[in-house]
Parts: sequence; C-alpha cells; structure tokens
Amino acid sequence: AAVAAAGQRLDRRARRPRSGAPDIEKIYLGLDPATVPSGLELAPGDSIALRQQLGKVMGHLNRVSAGGVLIAAADLLGSTAIDSAAADFPKGFYQRTDNPGSRTMPFGICEDGLMAVMTGVSGFCHHVGAGASYGAFIVPLGHIAVRVHAISDEMRQHTDPGPRHPVILVGGHAGMKTGEDGPTHADPQSLQLMQENFVSGAAITLTPWEPTEVWPLLAAALRARPSVIVPYVTRPNEKVPDRVALGLAPATTAARGLYRLRSAAGKADGALVLQGSEVTYAFVLETMPLLAEAGIDLDVFLVTSVELFDALTLEERNAVFPEATAQTAMGITGFTLPTMYRWIRSDRGRAHTLYPFRQGHYLGSGTGAMVVHEAGLDGEGQLAGIKAFLGSK
Repeated sequence: AAVAAAGQRLDRRARRPRSGAPDIEKIYLGLDPATVPSGLELAPGDSIALRQQLGKVMGHLNRVSAGGVLIAAADLLGSTAIDSAAADFPKGFYQRTDNPGSRTMPFGICEDGLMAVMTGVSGFCHHVGAGASYGAFIVPLGHIAVRVHAISDEMRQHTDPGPRHPVILVGGHAGMKTGEDGPTHADPQSLQLMQENFVSGAAITLTPWEPTEVWPLLAAALRARPSVIVPYVTRPNEKVPDRVALGLAPATTAARGLYRLRSAAGKADGALVLQGSEVTYAFVLETMPLLAEAGIDLDVFLVTSVELFDALTLEERNAVFPEATAQTAMGITGFTLPTMYRWIRSDRGRAHTLYPFRQGHYLGSGTGAMVVHEAGLDGEGQLAGIKAFLGSK
C-alpha cells in the first residue's frame, strides 16, 4: 500500500524530462555495423588501443543521444579509457544540483557495487549504464548484478513489453598483454564466466582482435538489444592491420560473431579457429609468414562473439562454419580451453588447441610479448602447435 501511495504521489507531480534531456532511443538509430560513423574511422598503420577505440565509440553514442550513456570505473577511468565516453560533457563527477551535466558517476575500487548501480541506471530505462575495470575483477564481481538485471529485464516483459535495456560491462585490460601485474590481473578466465552463460538473447560477449572491429561489434550488439553487453578489450596500443594487403576479410564481418579470416589458396592443409586479440595479432604478424615459409596453408576462422553468431539462422551458421569443420579444426585462444569447445569438436582438435594454461601453470609478470611467449602463443609457438596438429592425423 505504501509503495502504491508513493507511486500516486509521483504521478501527481506530473514530472517531465528537462529541456535537452538524453534520448537513449537515438543510440539505436543508425546502428549499421557496416558503416563507421564520422570521427571513428581508422586507417591501416594507425596506432590505438582496443580500450581507447571502445571509449571513442561510446563517446559517439553519448553525443548522438545527448548524454544517454552514464559511465563509471573503479579507479581506472583513464586507464580503461571509458572516460572518453564522457569527454564532450562537463568534467568531474555527476552531482544532481552542482554538476548535473556530467556523465561520470563517482566510484572507488568496488566493482560489485559499481555494476549494481550501473544495472540500476539501465533498469530505469532513461540511460545506458556502462562500468569498466580490469576484466579479472569486474567480470566475476559484476556477474551477480548483471545476471539479476537480465532476470528483471525479462520479467519486465510481462508488464511492460518492449525491447530490453542494455547495461555494458567493460572487461578492460583483458588477457595476457595486461603488463606487470602478472597472473592476478592478466586473466584469461573472465570470458568463460560470461560467454554462453545466460539465457539466449539476454547477454552478448564481444572479443574484437583489432580496433576496427570495435564499432561493428558494439553496433551489432546494441542493435540486438540484449540486457547485458560485455566487451573484452586489451591494454596496449595496437597497429591497425592492412587487411587487404594481408588477404584478410574486412572488419565489418566481425558483426557475424564468427567469420573466415582468411581462406587457403587451394586445398587447405587444415582448419584453425582463433579467439582473442593477442593470439590473433601473433598469428597474423608472426605465424602467417612462418606458415608460408613452411608451405602450410590453412582456412582460418575468427570468433568475435558466440552470441552474435548464434543469432544467425542455421543456414547462415552452416555456411560460415559447418559442423564438419568443427570436427577437423584446432584452436588457438587467449582465453581458456572450454571457450573453444563450441568450435573444436574432436578429441584430437582439443588435445592440440593452444591456450594460456596449456603448460599447467599461471603465467608470470612481464611485458605482453614476454607473457605471450611464456605461454607458447607467439609465432614460433603457434607454428609448432600447428605442425604437431597436422602431423597427428
């Protein structure tokens, strides 16, 4: 009775949005994964971190919606680059009376509370909440909040049918290239906690390998209107590859969730599935030339989002990645082995799949290249693993 009375009092106030208030529906207009908005274009040879490009993409969405994205981070606003999402709005933290135009919520190192607030922001339907931290921490600590948000968003359909209300959980500094913080921070496990771990359609994970894939992936995810979006972005600056010169598929195909990165020139010697920025960069820049020298030619597939791939029709999925390929492929991932089970169906393929914990221990601290080498996932390590797989037939 008290809640009903409170609702009646609010109704009597007849509140209306202020002049110039955010309009989050404008976020969803023009979400074409194949068309990069002005200001977000990148050219081969440009250097930018995945986290920085994600911040720029969210900044674009904030501008077109007049501030529809509210952001927060642990103590890492600049480090995760999510502060770029609020760059065109008043500086400092949001305060209703003194700084209402700010799009940045105040938070300390409290990822569980942070995501609880961000899901509340999204749940009120007037903003998209976006929280960022190390993937090692915000993914497990924010999991309960975003899961409950997904549940409540589904229940809302019974009383207020309509599209879901996404919250964005940014798994920043993801994977082996995190740096000197070592095994506690450079976490390959966080994807396994989210990928395929929700009711179908409720959550979408994103694993771009290079910066030009960020826009098509986030655009496709937002267009699908899930309750939860979890992009995994790495820490260091990366060079934008010249896909045409390298014979790689265009970045826009990332929106399919899985695509053929390159095709063998003739009959393929085997099939390879990649997922993760660091291992894909190593493959493209280091392993591909070594394979060419060795006379090995592969069909190579890249996973950018299991859930976006699942949204394709059965015919589309089979055309891109038929079950026969899954039965004969091996994988290389910057995440954990179980995240490859969907794509690698044979015992032989799984036994030869390369992943950070393959050697049976947590990786040490060091620069990204050193840690990737320790895992055996640099060019030489990948070549050895591919040769062993092909020789095991």
